[in-house]
Amino acid sequence: MRVLIIGGTGLISSAITHLLTARGDEVLHYNRGRADLYPNPPGVKTIHGDRTDYPAFARQVAEMGALDCVMDMVGYRPDDAESVVSALRGRVGHFIFCSTVDVYRKPADRYPYTEAEGYGGLNTYSRNKVAQERTLLAAHHPTAFPVTIIRPAYTYGEGRGPIHTFGFSTTYVDRIRKGKPIVVHGDGSSFWVACHRDDVARAFVAAAGQAHTFGKAYHTAGEEWLTWNQYHQQVADAIGARPPAFIHIPTAALAQLAPERAAITVENLQFNNIFDNTAARTDLDFRTTITWREGARRMVAWLDAHDQIADSDGDPFEDQLIARWRQGIDRAASIVNHAPTEQA
Repeated sequence: MRVLIIGGTGLISSAITHLLTARGDEVLHYNRGRADLYPNPPGVKTIHGDRTDYPAFARQVAEMGALDCVMDMVGYRPDDAESVVSALRGRVGHFIFCSTVDVYRKPADRYPYTEAEGYGGLNTYSRNKVAQERTLLAAHHPTAFPVTIIRPAYTYGEGRGPIHTFGFSTTYVDRIRKGKPIVVHGDGSSFWVACHRDDVARAFVAAAGQAHTFGKAYHTAGEEWLTWNQYHQQVADAIGARPPAFIHIPTAALAQLAPERAAITVENLQFNNIFDNTAARTDLDFRTTITWREGARRMVAWLDAHDQIADSDGDPFEDQLIARWRQGIDRAASIVNHAPTEQA
């Protein structure tokens, strides 16, 4: 197959590239040439350009000739979807769009999420993905513009740190290593899933050119349904650290105390995020082969090898937040314990 990846250098698309070239496909990348975290295997041709320069993008795509499959890994704006429909309708054998499970409303009507859950979107990123999905599905045609949508959940891999209540800062790993307490939103009992990029990439490759996937959407989410407490515990286990001490702070309180740092938790992590992968397992032979514990070990090993773990001693934010929270709890307890009781 002759496959164009719009993007190609990111976490998932780099893994897709290696799988496609390994099976003998011709792979082209279209990107700005600014990222080099994941080097390309030999034989990949890169066309440099800005996909948001829509007239230039259309001209460059036309010059590429026949394309068996196009995978859009960096569609972030509603106009991006309109652009690919205009540029590729009647010219591509299969169009695969990398979306996200964040297109759904949260909380869900029922768990685990299925692909039939209604659209929602709690931030600009996810609302833009919803708009793009609507445009692409409206344009879907089994011969003129066959569309498949793949919705990864939290996808991780070597090259970045584990997600946590405050995002992706690697001070999280350092805190666990040093035995410092870590903040966990809520009581740590909401569910989260994690899937290694290699497992997600295999689903994209399996879908390419397959007519039975046309017009459908698929989850490629992790299948270990971990509470946040379990998630953090497994990170500690993976790196040989002692069990971390958890400081549980309600999400509503985090929204007030740390609105910027905890934004990802307020928007997303506080909800149960578990997904039914039946469709992908059936149509794409999707499987999760890398456990979270093993994946976390690999991530941290990569961070260590590249000196990417930040010193938590240089960022007092979490310690200050914990101190403020404990002081507030102590004051509240004092007020309650010394409040006058009603007399009969």
